[in-house]
Amino acid sequence: METFDVAVIGAGIAGITAARDLSKKGFSVVLLEARDRVGGRTYLEKGLGDVIELGGAYVHWTQPHVWNELYRHGISLLPPLTARKAYWLADGTVHSGTEEEYYEVVGPAMKQLFADARERFPLPFMINAVDNSDIERESIEDRINSLGLSAYHRDVLDGALAGVVHKHRDHGIAQLLHCVATYFGDYNAFFETAGTWAIEGGTKRLIDAILSESTARIRLSTPVSAIEDRGSKVSITTRAGQKILVRSAIVAVPLNTLGDIKITPSLPHAVRNMIEQKNPVMASKIWVRVRGEIEGFAAFAPIGKHPINAARTERYHDGDTLIMCICSDAAAIRADNREAVQAALQRFVPTIEVVDTASYSWAEDEFSKGGWMMHRPGHLTGGAAQIRQGHGRIHFAGSDIAGLEAGAIEGAMGSAVAAARDVAAALANPDTSLSIARPHM
Repeated sequence: METFDVAVIGAGIAGITAARDLSKKGFSVVLLEARDRVGGRTYLEKGLGDVIELGGAYVHWTQPHVWNELYRHGISLLPPLTARKAYWLADGTVHSGTEEEYYEVVGPAMKQLFADARERFPLPFMINAVDNSDIERESIEDRINSLGLSAYHRDVLDGALAGVVHKHRDHGIAQLLHCVATYFGDYNAFFETAGTWAIEGGTKRLIDAILSESTARIRLSTPVSAIEDRGSKVSITTRAGQKILVRSAIVAVPLNTLGDIKITPSLPHAVRNMIEQKNPVMASKIWVRVRGEIEGFAAFAPIGKHPINAARTERYHDGDTLIMCICSDAAAIRADNREAVQAALQRFVPTIEVVDTASYSWAEDEFSKGGWMMHRPGHLTGGAAQIRQGHGRIHFAGSDIAGLEAGAIEGAMGSAVAAARDVAAALANPDTSLSIARPHM
């Protein structure tokens, strides 16, 4: 049986960051990854004659953990392509105007939706600073229903949110309020950070930079089946039957795959409930290459009323245009059906001619089973807050359970830094319990 100080399970952004931090402190670390590659739900791959981000991609200079890494390694951000035109499907009709005109239309409803964001989360870094049990029972759909919007303005608001949610009734309003509160109560600032600025050289460049500082031993194609806290040690069992003994473990896998790992002792009820109910996001991201260098645009459509819910011209390449599309329900359209994708985009821009498409099914991927995190009601301040406190010698990290920026690369990094910090402090002082007492962040 092999032994290490720490095992990190999952080599996404959170896992590689935690492994790097701990290995730099002198601990022996083994990083176990189920896939045959690192990166988790980020995935820079060749496609459409270029390289494209098939998973998480967007970051911002206001995000401290991401920006620290980028700045130290001399990695810049890529400015978005200017969208000269906006299209929005509302009340059965496609409307158009400048981006400024679109934001004037959506602004009043957005202000209503997020009016109490700062009041609800005055200290976003301490997620339970205020009792929000009432809104933790509220879905996004409940909140929208309470606003008294016309059919037109409801569709406009729905379309503006559709790029970050799957179904409004499945998601709690709390996470959206918390995200906006994190950015000073400014919903425009939040949406800019969530989906605008890409990394120069792509997510792979950031991942390579982090791994270059790590001495962790990486084992790919090594899914874990069981983790047992035995008191003084943690036993890790892989699906292949290999046993690894460590002093502490950090689990950094997507929420929807946690149920595939037997964790002993059993996790608290609120955490088990969150794992059982799962992250409901089953969206898809489709890249589309269209003929010619078309005018930059952004398009929005309500969930269930159009298969593509957000689309944006991303960049020009070899005389053509690359468009990034978000489909809130991956089952609504097949990425490889060029005719269907073209028909969906032609609803907004009738002259579009699709040359090729590319996508990756995160919902069907055994080691993700879904997309980015958008919590169900009750989980943001409940199960997610509890799991971050650790479970004996077993700790958790990842964007799905992050206390700040859940669902984002920044959230993955921040949660990893916290988990590695707590594990390092406990391992450095054997007399200290590995369940570090700290504020509910």
